[in-house]
Amino acid sequence: MPKVTVDGEQIEVPEGATVLQACELAGKEIPRFCYHERLSIAGNCRMCLVEVKPGPPKPQASCALPAAENQEIRTDSEMVKKAREGVMEFLLINHPLDCPICDQGGECDLQDQAVAYGRGGSRYDMNKRAVTEKYMGPLIKTIMTRCIHCTRCVRFSEEIAGVDEIGALHRGEDMQITTYLEQAASHELSANVIDLCPVGALTSRPYAFEARPWELKRTLSIDVSDAVGANIALHSKGREVMRALPRINEDVNEEWLSDKGRYQVDGLTRRRLDKVYVRKDGKLAPASWNEAFTTIADRLAGDKASIAAVAGDLVDCETMFAAKTLLKACGSNLVEGRQTGMTYDVSNLAAVNFNSTLAGIETADAILIVGSHIRWEAALVNARIRKAVKHGAKVFVIGPQWETTYPAEFLGDDLKVLNRVPSALGDAMKNAERPAVILGGAALAAGALGAALKLVGKFGLVKDGWNGFNVLHMSAARMGSLMLGYAQDGGMADIANAKPKVLLSLGADEMDYEAFETSLKVYIGHHGDKGAHAADIILPAASYAEKDGTYVNTEGRVQYAEKAVFAPGDAREDWTILRALADALGVSVGFDSFAELQAAMVDEVPALGEEGLADYGKLPKADSSAKAEGTISEYPIRDFYLTNPIARASAVMQRCSAEILHGDEIKEAAE
Repeated sequence: MPKVTVDGEQIEVPEGATVLQACELAGKEIPRFCYHERLSIAGNCRMCLVEVKPGPPKPQASCALPAAENQEIRTDSEMVKKAREGVMEFLLINHPLDCPICDQGGECDLQDQAVAYGRGGSRYDMNKRAVTEKYMGPLIKTIMTRCIHCTRCVRFSEEIAGVDEIGALHRGEDMQITTYLEQAASHELSANVIDLCPVGALTSRPYAFEARPWELKRTLSIDVSDAVGANIALHSKGREVMRALPRINEDVNEEWLSDKGRYQVDGLTRRRLDKVYVRKDGKLAPASWNEAFTTIADRLAGDKASIAAVAGDLVDCETMFAAKTLLKACGSNLVEGRQTGMTYDVSNLAAVNFNSTLAGIETADAILIVGSHIRWEAALVNARIRKAVKHGAKVFVIGPQWETTYPAEFLGDDLKVLNRVPSALGDAMKNAERPAVILGGAALAAGALGAALKLVGKFGLVKDGWNGFNVLHMSAARMGSLMLGYAQDGGMADIANAKPKVLLSLGADEMDYEAFETSLKVYIGHHGDKGAHAADIILPAASYAEKDGTYVNTEGRVQYAEKAVFAPGDAREDWTILRALADALGVSVGFDSFAELQAAMVDEVPALGEEGLADYGKLPKADSSAKAEGTISEYPIRDFYLTNPIARASAVMQRCSAEILHGDEIKEAAE
């Protein structure tokens, strides 16, 4: 490990580190625009200049210079100060004076560094360059006159997202950053370029002119749009969530966020349920809480045990535990979390967990994807698989073709491939040091879990420090519901066959309600979606942004989300509704506060009380007689942007679906 001296202090740096990284290890702040830890080195903004000896007597770009033995680095010399002032002066020559009207104002790298490292004056009095506007779709607002050509957006699209949609045209003063043929950027991670842009060239179109950063309250939360559990911060103003931004978590989402997780938040204020409704004469009419509870109690009179609960995709663990406790007090155990009707063995949760971990899948060197359109089901996992491919991994897919962002071999849509493995797949897996199998929702629905478990022994998926057997869920609530026992042997069919007098739907908007014609359907949720349309009683509840809650992602990672804003109108937090319903039914649930509820939940399932990966033990032994049958004709998600009630209520997601997926032209009012 080379030893270098930074401003008189000698430190040891890792082999292969750059001078910029060496300076940061020494605690020095180095300004930069083009350099980013997760992107390749471009070395084109020249803001990170430092003085290095031995070397030419001029400042050098620290981001592109390797640290070497006995280097003397100065970050505070007069030469460095003058060089940075000069670079900043050149950057500002063509940059417009847009700060008062620019959405980046208050969180702009250019502003911050101009104040810290700039001259404080300009010697340039010629006309500034102007650049024609570009169109990058419904999410990204562009004012390319502000662009300083750092190329972060270009490198992100090419290296992380794997979609070469943004690039540079021309040279010198004529250089422009644009999308190919000026089409909308159409991949699922496109809006991350907004966070990467160090100036106001790329900003958020839906958030334009909405608020300044110092007006917003920041709340730590978890993204519920898929099962990855990306760490986010909800920025709210008053009673409205204005935007969602990613938080850095190397184990889950690094610092990225899918477009749906970022932009579905405008759906939190649309199509909301804010009153109690009871169906009278075939129509839903506003009612009081007492009337609704009395109707439920009357229906259960004499047979309290005839009640069932189905958990939706966005529900927190506390809500599910409260509902299960209520049903248990009534004498019922009819709870189910797989609302679309899937059935698979959940006696050992290790068999339905993403065991490689999200960060670990990057190190796999052969990956078999079975029945999963990963780009749409978990865009952030897809980005990690792309990293594995860049390190040499081979990818095979069983299922209908979809547009991958990395080289992949499709093996057809017949699941019998799992029984008789093709030689190319078998050789790649057996020769791999860290082979992995990813089973998606379509494969689980087709009953392929048993046959896939046989691959553990065949391919040697479990080794010292490595477990390559993975199930990729799509629902933010799925692993939590399975940990809480929300699974019947026959799935939803068992619930339907029991013909419960009362069905509690905990935000279940994807299920088929036709099988429950004779039941009193009570919908406890936050949006007027499919579940509310089918309901006989609607009890307005809080969304994920309006309550504290625990979520478990697809790798079994327990995470906590905090309450950002209050629920609208008469809507209440879900657990309080269930607690009040317990009083109406005359049963005791043993908790009167959220803290008591959480304590009771952790007492029953201790893993839910510890942040981090839950321990599900070892994989079960495979059934040697298990066979994979049938084909995968389609994937569960048909529209990436409209997968849950919040997203379907979002005007931004509807526009993305229409324009990016379906090619519709969105006309403005003046047209």
